[in-house]
Formats: sequence, structure tokens, C-alpha cells
Amino acid sequence: MTSKAEYRKKYKELRKQLTLEEREEASLQIANRLLSLDIWQHEFYHIFLPIVKLGEINTEYILNILSGKDKNVVLSKSDFEELRMTHYLLTDNLVIKPNEWGIPEPQNGIQVDPKQLDVVFIPLLAYDESGNRLGYGKGFYDRFLADCRPDILKIGLSYFDAEKAIPHNSDDIKLSHCITPSKTFRF
Repeated sequence: MTSKAEYRKKYKELRKQLTLEEREEASLQIANRLLSLDIWQHEFYHIFLPIVKLGEINTEYILNILSGKDKNVVLSKSDFEELRMTHYLLTDNLVIKPNEWGIPEPQNGIQVDPKQLDVVFIPLLAYDESGNRLGYGKGFYDRFLADCRPDILKIGLSYFDAEKAIPHNSDDIKLSHCITPSKTFRF
């Protein structure tokens, strides 16, 4: 059995092997796949802004879809002491700056309660056929998702297909979907 650390190392390396052009094309394909999901009737959508130096999926394409559909978009700011996130409505005057880890974050704005959210697009390194996800290991998203309504849609975004099974804990929150450039997984 492979450990969480081994999966993290594997998927970070796989990401590094993708060229910028491959990552951009995959990000666009993921956004296009999302258009076929029955998720666009909701009001509040939480999205992550990518850590560019880590080769995360470019969510700008999804932001454009959300803007075109006139949806409320919510971004998070991380508190690394408490290992929690605070959520802010994306508005025209929201100031966004990268933190010391390269995460683009809102600096101010209108705070949004996680219970208001309908859909969360989730970054990840790996996931499995049962919807378990593996992030960077700090538990930010598991704590965040635990504060959301139970019926929230939890949509992972990945360049890669699912593993058969990855290690997980009882407090890990499963995805409802994961979207790759070529497949849509429902769990």
C-alpha cells in the first residue's frame, strides 16, 4: 500500500512533467466538461485560484463561465496558524494578492458563510474511484467542507484519472464529482 506522502510526491512530479501548454489545454478541457454538468442553477460557487508555481489547474476558464452566468463567486483566504479559511465574495473592488506560499488570496471584502455555498471546486493532488481526495496535507478543505451544508456539491478538478484507492481518514470528506480533461467521475 502506498502512503499519502508517496501519492503526493508522485502527483507533484506528474504535474511538473506537464508543459505550460498541456496544463492550459487541460484546464480549458476541464472547464468545457463542467458545462455539461447539471450544476448551473445554483447561486454561490466557491473556487480556488491556482498556485502557479505548483502547476495547479488554471481556474480562470471556470471563472469566465461563472461570470457569464452571473453567479456569485467566493474565494478563500488561508489562516496557517488556525489551519482554517475565511471566504469572501468576488467583487470588482476585491483586492487579491499572493500570500507567502504563492496562494492568490482576497485581502478584504464581503465575508460569506460556508453554509451559503452551493458548489465548491476543489484543488487536489490525487483522488480515487470512491471519491476520496488527497490534497497537500494541511486539512484546510476538509475543515472547510465540514462547515458547509451536507448537500453541497464538492467537485474536484484533476489533470489525471482516479487511482483505484488512496489512503484516507475518517475525517476526510469525499468528493461528489471529479472532472478531468477526458472524464467526469460521479461518486
